[in-house]
Amino acid sequence: MKPIRRPFGKGKAVSLFTLGTMRALQSEKQMYEVVKAALSIGINNFETAPAYGPAESLLGKAFKKLKSQGKEPYGGYLITSKILPNISLKEGKQQLQEILDRLEMKKIANLAIHGINLEQHLDWAIHGEGAKIINWAIEKGIVQQVGFTSHGSFNLISRALDCDGFQFCSLHLHLLEPSKIPLVKKALNRGIGVMGISPVDKGGKLQFPSKTLIEACKPFHPIELAYRFLIGQGISTLTLGASKIEDFNVAKKLINNNYPINKQTKQALKNLRNYALFRLPESHCGQCRECLPCPKNVPIPELLHMRNLFLGYDLQEFSKERYNLIGKAGHWWESKNASACEECGECLPRCPNNLQIPKLLKETHKLLIDNPRRRLWD
Repeated sequence: MKPIRRPFGKGKAVSLFTLGTMRALQSEKQMYEVVKAALSIGINNFETAPAYGPAESLLGKAFKKLKSQGKEPYGGYLITSKILPNISLKEGKQQLQEILDRLEMKKIANLAIHGINLEQHLDWAIHGEGAKIINWAIEKGIVQQVGFTSHGSFNLISRALDCDGFQFCSLHLHLLEPSKIPLVKKALNRGIGVMGISPVDKGGKLQFPSKTLIEACKPFHPIELAYRFLIGQGISTLTLGASKIEDFNVAKKLINNNYPINKQTKQALKNLRNYALFRLPESHCGQCRECLPCPKNVPIPELLHMRNLFLGYDLQEFSKERYNLIGKAGHWWESKNASACEECGECLPRCPNNLQIPKLLKETHKLLIDNPRRRLWD
């Protein structure tokens, strides 16, 4: 049976899962085994970046070895790599050539602008040197289509989707934080491909779920429920960051599940939400974002989401890790934590659930403040 492929912008169709290469960097052997396992379940898209250390070089060597053995995915190998914004045309040309050299290829299917997180990044890509790089790469035929990744605000991502310069987007899309699903619908309606990045790790470290979350997701493992939920939204492809063959077990089960959310999954999703509401009956933040804007630019929904996870599902390690990265990851994450709230009260009349937001923010800070940990890519 031919593996299922989904449309991805104006490029070639992609498998429901994309291999993310950030976690297979220990050796050529590890990357080879991981890529081989990805092929065995029908994956044809491979996501990488110069920022992932030796990933591109290891990936290129793995492809070369597998091709020599006659192993190739249905529809051929597709590569998604990236360049950072705010570089010159000259730098862009050089970086693209270096990407191709490391991969030992003459062209790649997808090029993403890595991190349109600020207004200046979007302006660079649409009107500045970024636009020149994109046009040059397309005209030279070394990339088939161009997209973007973003850790930016909802409104910034929405504006990027309104531009005509992008054919796909890569966004953090998660089971436990579904606020960006409207952006998925908008992108797909415009014919823009959507890659859901890190649905497991950045979605709550679902590979290490709490006993509470396991109970809340029954009859599915949290990873499987996350995949089922996101696939059911029509998302083009989900990244899977594998370091060993066993990491493909759940994806193997779902790789050809190209169907809407079924009755069993709907009930599990309902139970999951009700679990948190039961544990936080009077203080659960519904992520409606009506509390914004905050005059001090406190990211209220994001902060209360971490409180939801900490108290609602006992995801304590993940919540603390994310909270303590605030202000320490540049434009890749929030810059203000809950201590920035001055209790002005402007958010209070806007909240449809009448949450005592300043009080909850103060509690959140006390719960989560801790020593920061290093990010995976540092």
